Amino acid sequence: MKAVTVFCGAGSGNNAAYADAAKSMANELVSRKIQIVFGGGKIGMMGITADAALSAGGHVIGVIPTFLRTKEVAHDHLQEMHVVKSMHERKALMHSLSDGIIAMPGGYGTLDELFEILTWAQLGLHTYPIGLLNTRGYFNHLVAMLDNMVSEGFLSAENRSMLLMDENPTTLLDKMEKYIAPPVPHWISKDQV
Repeated sequence: MKAVTVFCGAGSGNNAAYADAAKSMANELVSRKIQIVFGGGKIGMMGITADAALSAGGHVIGVIPTFLRTKEVAHDHLQEMHVVKSMHERKALMHSLSDGIIAMPGGYGTLDELFEILTWAQLGLHTYPIGLLNTRGYFNHLVAMLDNMVSEGFLSAENRSMLLMDENPTTLLDKMEKYIAPPVPHWISKDQV
C-alpha cells in the first residue's frame, strides 16, 4: 500500500484512548511510508490523525467539500488539500488517491463512507483492503450486526470477509498488507434467478 484513506470523525469521542489510537495509527502509517488521505478537517479524529502524521514527517492529503471548509475547519498545514463540490466527489477522490481504507471510530459520516466503499468492493469496483481500527471495542456491535446479516442470509460470508478488523494499528496494517480480494461474489443465490 502506498496511500491509505482514513475515515474518522470530526469529533474525538469521550475517551482519550480514541485520540491515542489515532496517533498510533498515523505513526504506524508514516513508519511504513504510507501516505494518508483523509477528510481534510483539523478538528476531532481527523485533526488528531493529520497532526500526528505531520509531526512524524508523513505526507498527508486532505479532501474537503466547499461547504464543510468552515464546519470541519479545513486543516491548513497539509502537503495537499483538494477542495471539491460535494460529499460524493469527496469520497470518489479519496478512493482514487489511495489503495487501502481504514475506518476509525466516528459517527454517521464514517459509517456512510465505510459502507459505500464496502459496497464498491462487493460489486468488484476495487480490490483494496478495508480495515476497522476497533479501539475499545467500538465496532463490536457493528460487527455483530454484519455477522447477523450473514446468519439471516442478507450478506454472504465471502462478502463479510472483505472487512478486516483489529484493535492494534500494527496488526491491522499487517492484515491489510496480506489481503487478497476474493473473486467478485454473487450476492444473489441461484434459486432467486
